Amino acid sequence: MAAQNPGPSGRRARVAALRAAEVRRERRRRWLVAGMIVLVLAVVVGGIAVVIATNQGSSPPSGVPAHPRTTAEGRTTPPPWDAPADVAAAVKAAGLPMLGAEGTALHIHAHLDVYADGQPVTVPALVGIDESAQRISPLHTHDTTGVIHVESPVNADFTLGQFLTEWQVSASADHLGGLRTDATHTLTAYVDGKAVSGDPAAIQLHAHDEIALVYGTAAENASVTVPGSYNWPAGL
Repeated sequence: MAAQNPGPSGRRARVAALRAAEVRRERRRRWLVAGMIVLVLAVVVGGIAVVIATNQGSSPPSGVPAHPRTTAEGRTTPPPWDAPADVAAAVKAAGLPMLGAEGTALHIHAHLDVYADGQPVTVPALVGIDESAQRISPLHTHDTTGVIHVESPVNADFTLGQFLTEWQVSASADHLGGLRTDATHTLTAYVDGKAVSGDPAAIQLHAHDEIALVYGTAAENASVTVPGSYNWPAGL
């Protein structure tokens, strides 16, 4: 039996059905693409938010540098060297911030002895402390014992160069303030009684380090008993 011809109306119906199906497929494709775009945007925005939150959480609010200075800038005059009158400026020169309170994340102490021409040089009190403004550097002294306090709100490295710059005493391998090395005068840095070479400003401060800077002639330096340690009070 021969197949029946659907006629013009039947063909129009089939074409309409095919077009409707194509429209539905195109609509589904568009929704799928839009959904993928929304998903990608959500992932990107969420990742940015996580990065921002992480950076805000890990960024030290104190301004303590991750890499401390290893040079010392300041006065190039002979000792004695008093504590700087402009504490904030000296601390800023050292690359350190002035804080409203002593930090607690890192709390260590080192000791500094300075000898010039066979005589001790006083390390002054209140280096890094502005009593009138009630502000304090994470690196400071409270008294004239030579104890350097490191009380930082973040864990970081600190150097003798930072402290000497706060004290405003210039130093390098060939001079300490106005004391310069020559054919008869030397400058030697010691850590725990052992001589160290290079720029003393690069010496990193560790808990209970005994640091000594000794300048003078051979005869003058021979009269100095370089300490190998410091008699730390209880609690320091």
